Parts: sequence; structure tokens; C-alpha cells
Amino acid sequence: MRILFILSMLLLSLLNDAKAQKLAEHRQVLMLMGTRFELTATAYTQAQAEYAVQKGIEEISRIEALISSWKPRSQTTLINENAGIKAVKVEKELFALIQRSIKISALTLGAFDISFSSIERLYTFDKKEHPLPSMERRKNSVQHIDYSVIELNELTNEVFLPDANMRIGFGGIGKGYAANKAKQVMKKCEGVQGGLVNAAGDLIAWGKSGRKEGWPIQISNPRNTNESLGWLNIQDLSIVTSGDYEKYFTSNGVRYAHIIDPSTGLPTTGIKSVSIISPDTEVGDALATAVFVLGVEDGLELINQLKDIEALIIDDHDHLHSSENLKLNNYEYEKVE
Repeated sequence: MRILFILSMLLLSLLNDAKAQKLAEHRQVLMLMGTRFELTATAYTQAQAEYAVQKGIEEISRIEALISSWKPRSQTTLINENAGIKAVKVEKELFALIQRSIKISALTLGAFDISFSSIERLYTFDKKEHPLPSMERRKNSVQHIDYSVIELNELTNEVFLPDANMRIGFGGIGKGYAANKAKQVMKKCEGVQGGLVNAAGDLIAWGKSGRKEGWPIQISNPRNTNESLGWLNIQDLSIVTSGDYEKYFTSNGVRYAHIIDPSTGLPTTGIKSVSIISPDTEVGDALATAVFVLGVEDGLELINQLKDIEALIIDDHDHLHSSENLKLNNYEYEKVE
């Protein structure tokens, strides 16, 4: 009897695997929010998968119109245009995003700062050699960055920037937020069984992939993105990776990443890439930026205090540093204490 039960369970498992393999899949790659997005949906039918991807694209476009500081009619632009003049009433969704951004700014002691858009444009990240601007110019460039002075009125959903030269932007959190929202919309579509949204390295996957191995996500070598350092099987998880391999410049032989320390105006050094594994792409997006600014030691100290969040950092010497509970598959790496 026990043997028959075991055989029945094995047969059921095989049937479930076979059913999973039959899921239809639709994938689309396109430019949204000024960057490369990849959306994938699995569903019972091809039409259902295609519909889910289209709804995800529409949601990302909606988010872009709401938060983009470069769109002249967006509410974010309106906040910036009225800096030092008056408070601006915004939609509850945008107000809540600003609130969460300020909380992350406080959590990271300003390593991530929503008012970073106030900085003067000092650098050209064109992979070429450039002299660093003077200390005085760098100091002046960051004097209007300070998330703590932004005034929020929860009763009226009004936002006020008291400094006329202050600006807010969502470059360090917006793609992650858009990926989260696209996932939420796609999951609600009829017949959808799983999906993946990848916003230029801000990636979230959920449900069934239609493959036995689930959603295997590669962690790439920052100096050779075709080379894998390891992989993770994820489900209902996010992996956000920021690296210095696409936007950087050098000065006196030192490589400077495109992420700038809000307290000094200097681009970051010492880290090639940061990957944050968490349930939420919005949080992961902001934390990846913060860890770049904080550096290896302080960055890992922060991550190790946060529940259900892990990090993998590759420094300029190609050493790998991980948070306490991170385990990569098929890669034995050097963990530097």
C-alpha cells in the first residue's frame, strides 16, 4: 500500500511538471523610462501571456508619466518648479513614494537621497580620462541636497521644497518601483501563472516559469557581463544589480562610478558592483545605490541589520563580499572578512 502511495505521488509530481512545461510564454524587450525593460509572462494560453505583458508595459508608462522629472507636465516637475515658492498637491501614490524614499534616505543616513537631483552636473561618465573638479566646486554642488528639510503634509498630500535650488528625482528608486507595479498588474491578469520584469538590472520574478528549474537568475561578472559568477533560483524575489561597467570615467588612473556620494560630490570608488536580493525591487534599487556610497564594510553592516535582504558586493580587487545569509549556486567564491 505504501509503495502504491509513493508511486501515486511520483506520478502526480510528474503530471504537475508536465503541466508546468506546457505553459505559454510571452517576452518583450523595449525602451521605457529611458532604459531597457524586459517583461515576461507565463499563462495557460499565448493570448493571456501577451495580454499580461501589454498591461505591464502600460503600467510602467503610467508610472513614468507620474514620476519623471524630465517630463514637463509631470507632478514631480511641478514640485521642482515650485521649490522655494509653494507646496504642491500631488496624487496619493506619488506622495507615498516620496514618503518611502525619505524613510530610506534616513535609514541609509543620506547615502541614498531623493533630493540628489539638486546636484550640479560635474562629471561626464564617458569611460574616458577627466580631471576631478575642485573641492570648492564639489562642495558647492551638494549644498542643496538634504532630504530632511523636505516638507510633507499628509492631510493634503502636499510637498514643499523650502530651498529654491532643491530638486527631487527618482533615478535611484523609480525603476524598482515601476517593476513592482508592473508585477502587481500582471499577476492579476486572467490565466497568468508567473512572470518576470527586468528594468535594466532591477529584476523581480514570481510564480511559475514553465521550466523545471524555476527562475534561474545569473549574477554576472562586472568586467565581463557574459561571464557568470553564480546564479540564484528565485521565486517572488527581486535581484537588483548596480555596476560601474557602463557609466564611469577615470582620473589619474582611478576609476569613478556614476553613483555620487551626496555628502561629498565625489563619485564612488572601491566597488565594481552591488547586487541586492530582497522581496521588493523598489527597496533593492535604493539600497544598491546606498551600498555603493557606504562602501563594503558599512554597506554590509547595514544590510545585515535588515530582515530578508541580502547583498553581494564585488570590490575593485575582484574580491566578493556577501551578507551573512547569502548562498550562490555553483560558485565557490572568496568571502573576504
